[in-house]
Amino acid sequence: MARIAGIDLPNKPVRIALTYIYGIGRTSAEKICEKTGVDGQQRMNDVPAEDLNKLRSVIENDFKVEGRLRTEISLNIKRLMDIGCYRGLRHRRGLPVRGQQTQTNARTRKGKRKTVAGKKK
Repeated sequence: MARIAGIDLPNKPVRIALTYIYGIGRTSAEKICEKTGVDGQQRMNDVPAEDLNKLRSVIENDFKVEGRLRTEISLNIKRLMDIGCYRGLRHRRGLPVRGQQTQTNARTRKGKRKTVAGKKK
C-alpha cells in the first residue's frame, strides 16, 4: 500500500487514489499525474517506487495538503472571528456564512432543533 503525505492510498487508479489526500481533488490529481508522467489509469500497487517518489516530491513541494492546509484554513477562520467582520460573526454563532436562508433550512450548521414550548394561556 502506497503512503503519501501520511495517508495510506487505496489500490485504485492513481488519479482517484490521490483524491484521498486532503487538499487534492480530481483536477489537481490529473495535473500531478501529468507533471510527473505517471499514467493516471494505472493502479496504485502497480506504480514503481521511483514514480511514487516523483508523486511524493511534487505533492510536498507544489501543494498545501493535510495538516498545513487544515491549519491555514482554521487560522483564516480565526482571523475573521477576531476582527469581528460579518463572516467571522456567522462562524462564531455557528450559522451559515455564505448568505443561505436560515428560517427553514441550515440544519447542518445550526445543529439539532431546539424546541421552544408554546405560550400557555
